[in-house]
Amino acid sequence: MNMMNFRLKANQRMWDKNAEVHTTHHGGYAVQIRQLLSGKRTWSMPLPDTIGPVRGKRLLHLQCHFGLDSLQWAARGAKVAGVDFSPRAIAEARKLSRRTGIPATFVESEISSLPRKLKGRFDIVLTYYGTICWLPDLRRWGAVIAHFLKPGGFFYIADGHPMANSLEFDGPQGAARLARAYLPGKPERWVGSGTYDSPKAKTGVRVSYEWSHSLAEILGSLRGAGLAVEYLHEFPYSFYDVGFYTKYKLFREDRRGFWHLKEWGDKLPLMFSVKAVKPVARRK
Repeated sequence: MNMMNFRLKANQRMWDKNAEVHTTHHGGYAVQIRQLLSGKRTWSMPLPDTIGPVRGKRLLHLQCHFGLDSLQWAARGAKVAGVDFSPRAIAEARKLSRRTGIPATFVESEISSLPRKLKGRFDIVLTYYGTICWLPDLRRWGAVIAHFLKPGGFFYIADGHPMANSLEFDGPQGAARLARAYLPGKPERWVGSGTYDSPKAKTGVRVSYEWSHSLAEILGSLRGAGLAVEYLHEFPYSFYDVGFYTKYKLFREDRRGFWHLKEWGDKLPLMFSVKAVKPVARRK
């Protein structure tokens, strides 16, 4: 097994355990699962942009974890296919689909292998919140997105800003410091236990790997695959408390559930979004 496959396998093992914990532990996901089962269609975290109606449209949700958001889109009338590389996550997604009675297709696959495992084209391809840091190759990612989009269809991503991801707020009094490279390079190795939703879960000590991706790399991978970037938005807030690991309360939560840095206000980009469209071929 080469080093790349070794890293991806380590990440897969971690996400298998995450899926188990997130569907059986008493964390935030447990509340959201109960709400979905009760018929309540409320997002755990909204998107920062409006992507328009989805009813009747084919929607591909990349890195869908155990399908919670995929089923929210399906409940709004989209014909959804969710994809994740974790066997446990996909098994839990299928189980949740049966329990809720919300139909959706779930496919176990790494992004790079997806064209061999899923057929058809989609009006919308989505991925958001903590996804691309697990991908080593964005050129392949962009090509797969373009492969699955119909002409005229669009891709949307929202995620942590690469600039904010390069910082740690663990200096004196919670001061920020440059902790990792902004520009793409070697993966960051992480060692820890618990999960982001259930920090005290007994997962044992686990190793995982994350990759940094600059905005230039993200946009370049989409343009290189033939997509036209409609917009790039940068936001002075995040989808999670970026300073959760410090004893200092550096961030405040707004009414929508987004987190703002108190001291610097709107001076630092914490999240970004991109919408890219697959052009319609002109008739000769």
